Amino acid sequence: MQDIILQLEQKRAEAKLGGGKVRIDAQHARGKLTARERIDVLLDEGSFEEWDIFVEHRCTDFGMQDKSIPGDGVVVGYGTINGRLVFVYSQDFTVFGGSLSEAHAEKICKVMDQAVKVGAPLIGISDSGGARIQEGVASLGGYAEVFQRNVMASGVVPQISLIMGPCAGGAVYSPAMTDFIFMVEESSYMFVTGPEVVKTVTHETVTAEDLGGAGTHTSRSGVADLAFDNDVDALLMTRRFFNFLPSSNSERPPHRETEDVESRLERSLDSLVPENPNQPYDMKELIVKLVDEGDFFELKPDYAKNIIIGFGRMEGNPVGIVANQPMVLAGCLDINASVKAARFVRFCDAFNIPIVTLVDVPGFMPGTAQEYGGIIRHGAKLLFAYAECTVPKVTLITRKAYGGAYDVMASKHLRGDVNLAWPSAEIAVMGPKGAVEIIFREDAKDPEKLEQRTEEYRRKFANPFVAGRRGYIDDVILPRHTRKRICRSLAMLANKEVENPWKKHGNIPL
Repeated sequence: MQDIILQLEQKRAEAKLGGGKVRIDAQHARGKLTARERIDVLLDEGSFEEWDIFVEHRCTDFGMQDKSIPGDGVVVGYGTINGRLVFVYSQDFTVFGGSLSEAHAEKICKVMDQAVKVGAPLIGISDSGGARIQEGVASLGGYAEVFQRNVMASGVVPQISLIMGPCAGGAVYSPAMTDFIFMVEESSYMFVTGPEVVKTVTHETVTAEDLGGAGTHTSRSGVADLAFDNDVDALLMTRRFFNFLPSSNSERPPHRETEDVESRLERSLDSLVPENPNQPYDMKELIVKLVDEGDFFELKPDYAKNIIIGFGRMEGNPVGIVANQPMVLAGCLDINASVKAARFVRFCDAFNIPIVTLVDVPGFMPGTAQEYGGIIRHGAKLLFAYAECTVPKVTLITRKAYGGAYDVMASKHLRGDVNLAWPSAEIAVMGPKGAVEIIFREDAKDPEKLEQRTEEYRRKFANPFVAGRRGYIDDVILPRHTRKRICRSLAMLANKEVENPWKKHGNIPL
């Protein structure tokens, strides 16, 4: 028996070495952790239970029968983050460059299936050269098996992708179908085709960093949610982020005790909105002063900055926050902002996370670029997301809420549960000046008369009380009372139940 135990320990030790010390040293030289080191940082100490450590590929072509390493380039299993169950796979670049084989894919599929069965989140760490060429179509079939499981798990358990090395070709579509993507600056890349292929086909010369680096995907394409300086930062921030998410769609998000009372007053909010309606202010100041202990986890902060999305807590319970940002494009809704917010709203709705919407929107962005780009269809995505959403929805209008954008931003007409406004709110078809120039064209040549008409329109319509008289606004509140009123609204809505008509699925305007 002792001999068998020694053999087992030796086999485990060999498997844990992956591609060997030389390749591990090369991985470290690039500033990257190994697959197992990443899992050690991500999970609670000593909690990881590994599966399939002895799995090997079955390929016999191109001399592969003589090249076999236990584990086959991916470490899979489960553990805990702050005591909560999570399944994880971590590709090992030291073994065949982390390339995906049939056996490699089967290991990933096994933990994906189990995550759905038991209702626990899945975190995938990508560091791979792509499909294992020696296996041909078998490796492509492996990718498709993973893709299918991404789709089946979508909306059932949260899926997080950490890109911590190359991720190219078909491999990019698995992270793309997960809920959140985090990258690492200057060491992670995502692209469908690499720089060499791009140069051959389109004659463009581009670096891997410019084509698919973290900066590109967090600021230009919007593919990734956040980028971090190094592996350790990315893994530790993922642990923090994990605390906002429920384990599955059948659970509520995790509660965390807080000493930040719901009745806390923020008198500084009384002067947040400037007297001049055209002067911007930072909506993030309101968010930070609103949530528990100022703890706000923003997503996609460098993409479509005219809208803010992220997670905070109110009385210890996670909430999703969507807010127009007057500091950028006056808070207008454009194509990118609409898509960014719509996807976030749909995630919150799928996983029972209440949504707080902070509104200061003068309308949809005008211009040929937006119209030719399909602002009608893309703007409708946000409208669709809010209208379909059944979780508690609390909306606060701080200043402008004009035109169709008022409707779209979780208005009472889209089943907003509690809709509040500050006294500074202006709810109208359009701004007073534009409205008067249309209604009173005959006064256009008389600036003094036009100004009088503008002020008259502002008094009559550009305020929250017309909407309040119709019940579209539930109350006009003092800014200092915002946290208290939103906390109480969310508490009242805690047991909200509403169901949409049965359907196989809606047809969102993709």
